[in-house]
Order: sequence, then structure tokens, then C-alpha cells
Amino acid sequence: TEGFTVSVSSSLDAARAHLARHPVNVILLDLKLPDGEGLSLVDALDPVNAPAVVLITGEASLESAVNALRRGVTDYLTKPVDTTRLRSILGQHARSSGLASEIRKMTVEADATNRFGHIIGVSPAMKEIFRLVSRIAPSSASVLLSGESGTGKEVVARTLHDYSRRRGGPFVAVNCGAIPPTLMESELFGHERGAFTGAERRHRGMFERAHQGTLFLDEITEMPLDLQVKFLRVLESGLVRRLGSEDNDTVDVRVFAATNRNADDAVEKGKLRHDLYYRLKVFHITLPPLRERPEDIEPLVQHFMGQFAEREGESKSISPAAVAALARHAWPGNVRELRNVVYSGFVLADKQITPDVLPLDVRTGVPQPADGDTVVVQVGTPLADAERRIVLATLASLGGNKTRTAETLGISLKTLYARLAEYKGATGSDASEDE
Repeated sequence: TEGFTVSVSSSLDAARAHLARHPVNVILLDLKLPDGEGLSLVDALDPVNAPAVVLITGEASLESAVNALRRGVTDYLTKPVDTTRLRSILGQHARSSGLASEIRKMTVEADATNRFGHIIGVSPAMKEIFRLVSRIAPSSASVLLSGESGTGKEVVARTLHDYSRRRGGPFVAVNCGAIPPTLMESELFGHERGAFTGAERRHRGMFERAHQGTLFLDEITEMPLDLQVKFLRVLESGLVRRLGSEDNDTVDVRVFAATNRNADDAVEKGKLRHDLYYRLKVFHITLPPLRERPEDIEPLVQHFMGQFAEREGESKSISPAAVAALARHAWPGNVRELRNVVYSGFVLADKQITPDVLPLDVRTGVPQPADGDTVVVQVGTPLADAERRIVLATLASLGGNKTRTAETLGISLKTLYARLAEYKGATGSDASEDE
């Protein structure tokens, strides 16, 4: 009645015979069949042209679900089957029928383009990330992303979303470290009007906003422990209750979480509940720091140069000497710091980024703290140079948004444009532009 053509096989042998004659898009597979374990059928499927497999089991456990997902199952249902969730799963497969072939094509092209979705790299470590993302993205599994600040965890999360069956739905990103603990519950779950002082209207939480899409929770270890309990309950039940409400709403959300801490240490130190940790870590992707993959610096720089040229409306190049200087730097702030440095160089350069427009610490190799948003000014630095570095670093950290940069620095937009024109040694962009 939903418009799908259905065939039924009552045993593994019958299923194999049917699949040999009739290719299918989706297999709804019982875990226990008369002649063996259902998952043995998955192991025999062609890994290149395999249909999506949805496991149906009456013996649901996190362990069995994780094992199934790692063996190639894309989703699972528990008995008795929730028909609403079944419709949702089949609808997602119908909307993304070409997804598998698209991922296969992109995997083949990755060697030539040095990118997979939004992820850039040529190093063996990043090629392994490409492989993991291509395998994990089409599934419904939760993913835990770990790595130092600035390594690109959100970039990987967005790529996972864009090549998942949920890519037609929203991608909602939340930085748990940026939300005061007193407001986090309301932000995640929403609230009703009058739920607390200042709640003047109903507020949809992040779970509701991410319905039928993906919720990305950055810095998950900053979430208070009592809230982690409620968060886990939503993951397991699919039900969310707004503050001040007595009713539960059903949400269908895939969750990615990220941390710049060592996840096992966070569990041991009580920053992350072990049950939530194991629920999130169906798959675990660890992003290597930039200093361990210097061969990725040049393709990243070229990618950023293209972005900045499009944004600023002018094309510039970068000299081999400047690329060499960038390659020698330790990059404690990782890819985020690299992007900021390249952007400041792009703003200052006339036609080509040369070493003299790069920050002093990059030219000389003097390290910064392990925070890419920090500027170190040596004693004796001229005030004009210190001001220039702070202005350009702030502009870069805010993604080139000049209005927000002026507000952050406490100066007028006109003054900011005057400073940028002064730094560049030429007339800047139209000061009336509000980016």
C-alpha cells in the first residue's frame, strides 16, 4: 500500500535463489531463520552492488545492533515492528536510491581530486578517513568523532550527513561548550511557553529541529551528567519531552558526537557517562592532527585559496616559498589555524601570498599555544603590528564576516575597512557591504 513491490522468502536458501534472479533495493532480514542466522546472507552479498539491509530482530541489544551495522547492515528494527519507523526507513531508501552508486563514484574519484565530500587530504591517514566515511555514511549508526581542536570533526560530520539517507533532512550542529548549562536542556529538548521565567513562547529544541536529519553535538563531554541521562533516554526511545510539557513527541534523528578529549579518559574521569559513550560509539573516527600529515597542507591551502577568491571576488596565488613556510609550521590549531593564516595572507597580499605577509610565528617557527584562536605578541612588537595581527586573526576566526569582526573589536565598520585598506596598501572593498 506504500507503493513498494515486495517479494518474500522464508529461508536463507530461498532468499539466495531469489536474489540470484531478481536484484532488489532493500532487504528486510530476520535475524533468525529456519536454516541459519540471517546475517550470513549479508556476508554473501556483493560488497559493490549490495542492496540496503534492514535487520529485524526480537532479541535486540546494543551489542547485536553494533555487530550487524559493522557487518554491512544499514538499519535495524525490533519486534514488534513499528510501522511508522518502517515507513520512514523505506522512504529514506526510496529518496536515496542512487546514493550507493554516487558514493562508489566519489570513492574512485577521490584519488584524483584529493577530496571526499567536504574532506580534503592526500595522506594515508586521510585516505583511511575517506574509506571509513564511505562505509559509515549510508548506515543509521551513531558516530563518535575525536581529535584535537581544529582537525575538522564538523567537516567530517557534515560529509557523513551529506552522503547518508538523511541528506534531504536538516543537519543541526550544537556546540555543547558554548551553551550555558542552565540553558542546555531547553536548547536540546525545547520548552513550552511559561515553562520558566522568560519563556514567553514555545521553543523547538535541537532534537525537533533535526527530525529526519542529523544532530551533531560538538564537545559532548561539556554536557552536564544529569542531562546526559536524559539525552541517552531520547536516543533509546526516540521520544522527547519539552520542558513544561506532559506529552512526548516522536523524533527520528541520527546523532554524531565529537570531543577533543581522549574519550576513554573522559569516561574514566566522569566527564562522559559510560552508557552514553557506548551508545554513541557504534563507530569511532579519530582525526589526526595536521602536524602528523604535512603532505595535506598544500591541497588544503589550494582549497582555501579557491574559497577566498570566490568570496573576495579576486584571484591570487601563493609562492612556493610561502607554501614551504606553511609546511614547516607545527600548526597547534590544526586546519582551523591554517585556514586563518592563509586568509590573513590573502587579505594582505597584492597578487601573491609571499612569506613576508605570513604571521611572524609561521615565518620564524616560534610556536603558538595549542589554541588556534590565540594570537601571541612578543614583547617589543610595535603597536601597529600587534593591532594588525589581532584585527586579521579576528577577521579570519569569524570567517571573513566584517560586520561581526567590527562588533567584536569594538570599532565601526568604516574603521575596519580603513584598517584593511591600510594593511593591504590599496583601497579595500565597498565599506557599505554587509557580509
